[in-house]
Amino acid sequence: MRIRIDAVDLPGPVRPASAETRASARGDLHVAVQRRDRPAELLDPQRGDAPSATWTLECTATTTPAGTEVTGPYVQDRLGRRFVYLSWGTVDESGVFTMFRRAKLMLDAVPAEVLATAAREGLLVARLGLTDAQGGPLCARVEPPLVTWTAEHAE
Repeated sequence: MRIRIDAVDLPGPVRPASAETRASARGDLHVAVQRRDRPAELLDPQRGDAPSATWTLECTATTTPAGTEVTGPYVQDRLGRRFVYLSWGTVDESGVFTMFRRAKLMLDAVPAEVLATAAREGLLVARLGLTDAQGGPLCARVEPPLVTWTAEHAE
């Protein structure tokens, strides 16, 4: 099975001022999918001012007595809860990515029937906007209605 993340409404090229610092952290804002247990290993970083961003993740779906279990190199597993990290960071002049925030796409928030269908059909799709209500990068736990999950036939 694959997970495809289709994102729109990215927040822009520069990290906005935060409540903690009251200052704008200058840098080229990017977002990427983080590999499990390897925060520095990022899949396909996208610019914060891109019109959209898409990532496709290889994973395995296994039917268990509790439902469909998803594992893979980009699927995090903390305390029995599975999710995908979208890491936000700035990229400096030398190309170094410095993470400052993450969003968790919660897989346990995917409706059971959608996840089971995606396991059969081969593709689970997440659609979401990446700008929060304050105009900054979307972060923290991301669950419906902020994300829409659908199952599609893999090609």
